[in-house]
Amino acid sequence: MRLFRTSALAAALTVALVVGACSSGTNAGSDSDSKTLTLASVDQGSIEEVVKAFEAANPGVKVRFTTSGADQYQQQIRTQLASGTAPDVMTVWPGNGNPGATYVLAKPGYLLDLSDQPWAAKLPTGLKSVAQYQGKTYNAVFGLNGIGAVYNEQALTQSGLKAPGTWTELLTFCRAAAAKGTPAFALGIQDNWVNQLALYALAATVVFGADKDFDTKLQSGATSFAKSPWTTAMAKYQEMDKTGCFQKNPLGTSYEASQDLAATGKTLGIIQGNWVVALLKGKNPSGTFTLKALPATDTPAEFMMPAAAGAGYGVNAKTKNKDLALKFVNFVMSPEGMKVFNTKQGSLPSLSDSGAAVDPAFTELTTYLKDNRTVPFMDQLWPNAKVQQTMLSGLQEIFSGQSTSDKVLAAMDADYKAGA
Repeated sequence: MRLFRTSALAAALTVALVVGACSSGTNAGSDSDSKTLTLASVDQGSIEEVVKAFEAANPGVKVRFTTSGADQYQQQIRTQLASGTAPDVMTVWPGNGNPGATYVLAKPGYLLDLSDQPWAAKLPTGLKSVAQYQGKTYNAVFGLNGIGAVYNEQALTQSGLKAPGTWTELLTFCRAAAAKGTPAFALGIQDNWVNQLALYALAATVVFGADKDFDTKLQSGATSFAKSPWTTAMAKYQEMDKTGCFQKNPLGTSYEASQDLAATGKTLGIIQGNWVVALLKGKNPSGTFTLKALPATDTPAEFMMPAAAGAGYGVNAKTKNKDLALKFVNFVMSPEGMKVFNTKQGSLPSLSDSGAAVDPAFTELTTYLKDNRTVPFMDQLWPNAKVQQTMLSGLQEIFSGQSTSDKVLAAMDADYKAGA
């Protein structure tokens, strides 16, 4: 399975993945009460049910948790860890792609070594490489995620349009949808992490479909972002915008607002990770949503989908509640906990014995995984978090007319060459 490909830096993303939301922030703080666990999470809409199940399985235990959007969380968590105000357990992304990722937090000693926990040895090889730092496991990765076009089936039927199967059909689909007053896709790039998703969905095919060894060549210096098909992926993303594939003012639309557009049929879909399906169903319980590969060429046999380990949970190395914190992450990785999490979140289980059913909405993603037609989320393989941050801010500048793809890719190359 291509999802579990290994490289010198890591194997398997990131962005992705993430389920952003807003609430009271991540300033949970560590609590010395052995019956109270503090938790910071970005998994709004699914962590609540996991907490309930954990508390039910552990009478007398209370979990004091907060949720926040990925951008806010990533800005805060390292500061909290450095100052000693971080919670006992926290969301940690796989690999090295953002400020809240495994390598970034494990390197300075912020995370507890989880290598001796019962699930750690069961992680597939590819997941181990992005859940570990220097051979030790720091991240309880419970799910796998994919990125593609999520369609509102009722809205599609009402529009009289069909989900496109090629790049040419995609542009035609966008024009037709715009003409009907219902844009093809909601895009909420006010939250800048969202900007990577459509680009990754396109790059999976145009970059990695054509060259499966691209990452190895990038690492060796044999190629670069600016002198590779990444330029094509960038151009296609901008062409989608100019063609009217998105609603007006994506820069003024939040991730939350983009969900509302897709859930209520004000757009025909949204380009997102599979995690958004559960959120869309929460906003429209009677709706039917389907995840498909985003066409990037006119040859469907070339299509690839980004798919990789999703965000997991790490334990604060300075927690005063080590036993309870370990009990929680072990519950998350148990068949019971993983079933609750994956079913509620709509992700695929990282361990084969979870017992979690796969939502029919993800049939195409499951097929791509089985057929070895997936590539890792790109940023998990990059040597530092700066590359992704430069890309995200650069994409916002492109949408606002303040920069160009050539400038953004050149800046990404400079950050990549800076190394870890």
